Amino acid sequence: MKMNYMRLTVASLALVVSLASCGGGQQNAQQEQTKQEETAVAEKVSPEKDFVLGAKIFNEKCIACHQANGQGIPGAFPSLVDSDLLREDKLAAIHQVLNGDPGGKVIKGVQYNAPMPPQVETYEEAVAVINYVSNHFGNDLGYISLEEARKVTINPR
Repeated sequence: MKMNYMRLTVASLALVVSLASCGGGQQNAQQEQTKQEETAVAEKVSPEKDFVLGAKIFNEKCIACHQANGQGIPGAFPSLVDSDLLREDKLAAIHQVLNGDPGGKVIKGVQYNAPMPPQVETYEEAVAVINYVSNHFGNDLGYISLEEARKVTINPR
């Protein structure tokens, strides 16, 4: 009889432990998933992260033409400092970095004929580099959101 009581006690205890660990494990998994989702959202909207990505893109793809100080080269590549385009039409700027630009524009009285090839492939990259340039080189030209940028169609390459 004593042996049956011990077996029943051990079995009951094992059942309680297994049920507790299953429920706790599920709750911990849900908490971990929620934490990961919150982190992912925070990372997507973090200006600091976008500025890091924007700076990386600028230094890899834009600096040769627009120069390290954003001043460009008069008659060849326009300045990004106090840019009317960045201030007034960020969607056009998003379009340019995603799809390129044929050139042939007069900007602040100076003719620019050099074409600009597409510089980035995703909306996230376009937003990062435009927001970076809009808020560096002495600029305080505002921001564009990922949602707004998605209004631009990415042309096939």
